[in-house]
Amino acid sequence: MKFFLLVFSLIFSAFSIAETWFIKPSSNSQEEIQEALILAEPGDIIQLAEGFYKLKHGLSLDVDDVSIVGAGHEKTILNFKDQISSAQGLLVTSNRVVLKDFAIEDAKGDAVKSKGSDEISFINLRTEWTNGPDSTNGAYGIYPVESKRVLIDGCIAIGASDAGIYVGQSEQIIVRNTLAKFNVAGIEIENSYYADVYDNIATQNTGGILVFDLPNLPKQGGKFVRVFNNRSFDNNTPNFAPEGNIVGEVPSGTGLVVMANSNVEVFENSFSNNSTIHIAVVSGDLESGDENYYPHPKSIQIHNNSYSNVGYSPDVDRGNLSKLLVEIAEGEMPDVIWDGVLPLSQAILGQPQDEKLILKENESIKFLNLDALWYFLFSYFHSPNRDKTDFSGDIKALPAVEEW
Repeated sequence: MKFFLLVFSLIFSAFSIAETWFIKPSSNSQEEIQEALILAEPGDIIQLAEGFYKLKHGLSLDVDDVSIVGAGHEKTILNFKDQISSAQGLLVTSNRVVLKDFAIEDAKGDAVKSKGSDEISFINLRTEWTNGPDSTNGAYGIYPVESKRVLIDGCIAIGASDAGIYVGQSEQIIVRNTLAKFNVAGIEIENSYYADVYDNIATQNTGGILVFDLPNLPKQGGKFVRVFNNRSFDNNTPNFAPEGNIVGEVPSGTGLVVMANSNVEVFENSFSNNSTIHIAVVSGDLESGDENYYPHPKSIQIHNNSYSNVGYSPDVDRGNLSKLLVEIAEGEMPDVIWDGVLPLSQAILGQPQDEKLILKENESIKFLNLDALWYFLFSYFHSPNRDKTDFSGDIKALPAVEEW
């Protein structure tokens, strides 16, 4: 008899139907949502009805194979203006999770974060700080970190004091069809491998798109990042990052920065009306003390982009790079710069061919190699290097990130 009961139980569980949790705004919304997040079983859907949810505590999910679905980012709004606990609005630490069709507003810290997740999808979400750019806003809007197979699609990120869309120490990443505005950094890929960033709009940020690699982090050597078919324009919001934040060094008026990454391909993007620079390729922290950190960008390919109206009001109040740029440019601000900083051996003997910056753009592009090392050593004899011939070569298209 026990044997037949066991067989029946196994068959029943195999054919059990996933549950849908229906939740509406109420005075008990906090408890109802968090209870559903705790009790949900793999395959369940937590359906958030249209309405305004006033929440005072952060929410968290650690169950695999769960979807949280609203009625649209303008209709289902999780508001954390009165939040008194937790560093995030929503924290996800499980796998194969879908977050779709809702908004998170005015979180005290980050809006929505995933950590250690495999297959995490952010679809048609909106994260926003409704008071506009402010250093007291949370750092990140959509914030997957230490995750794999990350999809960010059709999202909107507004008002983050660091990055609206931030993917850090992760791999196999797709960011597409997304709008980032009024953040310090619109979209940032940091210390990550294999990322495709395409069909996005970055506007009215301090910096539109950042591809960074930083020292003293468990995952380093950011590589294989493609940035294409994006529009980065009017990114002229004054930098409002809190004191000491690394993005606090980004000058207002920046379209794209590639820092200390390797194998990055930037192509078929549109850059316009960025008041300092459209694209900057620069080294990272040369004095980090991290022996595992390689601060110099290498194997960067920039081609087939369009540029218009740059450098008309450069920001010289943030960081040394923009000050140096204005000084060396001598009034003729470029579309694209490379700081020219190399390891000493390469500065003397030259870079390996497969590590060189390759630039294939329309002849009308304005380019400047700051040649910063030699400028500091021999500033009296230094003249701006606007010659693009040293940056010729064959484009070797990077592989696309495969969807899962």
